[in-house]
Amino acid sequence: METLTLPNLSCAKRLVVKIGSALLVDQDGLREGWLQGLAKDVAELRARGTGVVIVSSGSIALGRRVLGLGTGALPLEQSQAAAAVGQIRLARAYEQALGPHGVITAQVLVTLEDTADRRRYLNARATLETLMSLGTVPIVNENDTVATDEIRFGDNDRLAAQIAVTIGADQLVLLSDVDGLYTANPKTDSSARHLPVIAHITPEIEAMAGDPVSGLSKGGMKTKLMAAKTAVAAGCALAIGEGFVERPLSALQSGARSTWFLPEGDPQAARKRWIGAMKSRGELFVDAGAVAALHSGKSLLPAGVTKIVGRFGRGEPVTIAGPDRAILGKGLVRYTAEEARQIAGHRSGEIEAILGSPARAALIHRDDMVVG
Repeated sequence: METLTLPNLSCAKRLVVKIGSALLVDQDGLREGWLQGLAKDVAELRARGTGVVIVSSGSIALGRRVLGLGTGALPLEQSQAAAAVGQIRLARAYEQALGPHGVITAQVLVTLEDTADRRRYLNARATLETLMSLGTVPIVNENDTVATDEIRFGDNDRLAAQIAVTIGADQLVLLSDVDGLYTANPKTDSSARHLPVIAHITPEIEAMAGDPVSGLSKGGMKTKLMAAKTAVAAGCALAIGEGFVERPLSALQSGARSTWFLPEGDPQAARKRWIGAMKSRGELFVDAGAVAALHSGKSLLPAGVTKIVGRFGRGEPVTIAGPDRAILGKGLVRYTAEEARQIAGHRSGEIEAILGSPARAALIHRDDMVVG
């Protein structure tokens, strides 16, 4: 039988950590001691050069205590109100926990539409990329103050997987009140076996998922498996681990019981396949200088574009062709067709004057492009 090697956080280049509500908030309020232990783990990872993004639940749980809304399910409008009150407290808690370690935090609130719409997806990606390049730890949460049942993720397991795909993370950790996937619910079945590694998510594996067991968290094993399918398809390894220990990430790194879902390839290759499979909405023709720049791994700048064909919006896929009309590749364009025609042939420093507003330097960023 083939021996499978488990991923380890010590090797992570980009790591997304999802924190469930039950870990952060109990009946007495914010679990400050636990959060301080997590902050130490994050600071150590950052010191090793690992980029970290935290996807955190907890705003509604914090806000409802302040508003005296009690326990049990809340109407949508009360959930939104609780989120508005709790979110500022949640962000402040992370800032106060990570600040003493010299870690700058940033708050990023998203909805499902921000990843479903290509333009907003690219904007979210660019924001997160910039924040990480500046050395911050973004704290991401669903924007429960405006999200409705029709557009919400519904749980932060799936949101964390979408964020991992967005930033090209190679590892994702779901910290919760369970230490991994079992063949059955271990709370009700003494014969349940723990599964330390999953190489492929089969129908049999999916059938092992149960329902939520926590009074504070929304997501159960079903949502974690949905997150795992999204992550591994994008080349990201995913771990489900016990979060209630004092230093959960250190414990996971040291071999604490968990379930690792192995990735299919690597994040960059998976993203390139995704872009390459899209149907083009237009075509950009470029000069010889741009051809050389693209083959050397650089972004496509407006100065190298000679002709625009088709009608497309921001974030939509377009084909890139050389002066001999040979297809060079495909990418997600950062401007509409009309805007692209206005700035084609111009230097990046001239874009703001032409369009009348601050703009991005690249027409297509190298991370949003596949060149064959």
